[in-house]
Amino acid sequence: MTTAPHPARRRTAVYRDAAGERLIRSWCRARLAAHPAPRERTLATSLGPTPVFTADGGPGTPVLLLAGTNFNSATDLPVARALARDRAVHLVDLPGQPGLAPPHRPGGDRLAAYGTWLADILAHLADRPVLVLGHSLGAAVALSCAPSDRVAGLALVGPAGLAPAAIGPALLRATLPWLLAPSPATSARLLDHMSGPAPAHGRERDRQDAWLTLVARHCRTSLAPRPLPDRVVRRWRTTPVRVAAGAHDCFFPPARLAAPARRLLGTGVHGIPGAGHLAPHERPDDIRALLRELDPAPGA
Repeated sequence: MTTAPHPARRRTAVYRDAAGERLIRSWCRARLAAHPAPRERTLATSLGPTPVFTADGGPGTPVLLLAGTNFNSATDLPVARALARDRAVHLVDLPGQPGLAPPHRPGGDRLAAYGTWLADILAHLADRPVLVLGHSLGAAVALSCAPSDRVAGLALVGPAGLAPAAIGPALLRATLPWLLAPSPATSARLLDHMSGPAPAHGRERDRQDAWLTLVARHCRTSLAPRPLPDRVVRRWRTTPVRVAAGAHDCFFPPARLAAPARRLLGTGVHGIPGAGHLAPHERPDDIRALLRELDPAPGA
């Protein structure tokens, strides 16, 4: 399927300059080159050529992973490796977010444009239905896409698109130093704020600190999107859907999501104990369990 490019009006480039773009892309390429490297192919979409990475896995229904703001296929490799114990995992970078996708965010109705883009990805992705796992912004993108028989189920974790994000003084105290004086230390404080009460530390956390420092220095970060129109979300009521959030999610705690999830999707919200907004990274086994609840494939 070939789609026309989205109109370029009011588009914003995620990178501040060409040098920053090269640094971000080099970091992602080096991360993805780690063994075992996922397979890569490029798909034509309404927002430009988009790379998709596939990690082989168990016999369950494959899952397409849509990362949150400032995260991507390279940063989500540890999540993909955990999920691949059950199923193949497709990873795709969102255009206009730091990573390997086209650098411009669409103009006009951004989420509607992302929904069309995701439909293009799904049309090319595979010859069987997939589960779609959307985290934060990725969840809003998933909800923006029209349901189809290519989606066997939808898992939304810490989802944007259902309710406004909680913005308070503690978030500003963590975010402003990261934006104004990027460093591993300010990135660590932001990640601590986004995590549960016992944040993980170690090599992988050091990589996250380094990544967010690069993002703050070289990218224009985007804000959480507004809630989607009710009619857009309600389209998914006839598709199997699970909604979850870290019990300590600073943006979208379970209590904030409960009413819209029940009203629009007819489902409750599973609170993930000990996790914050970065639940897929903090508690990947809980995300595996969420996907197994959705999976129609025998033996998953």
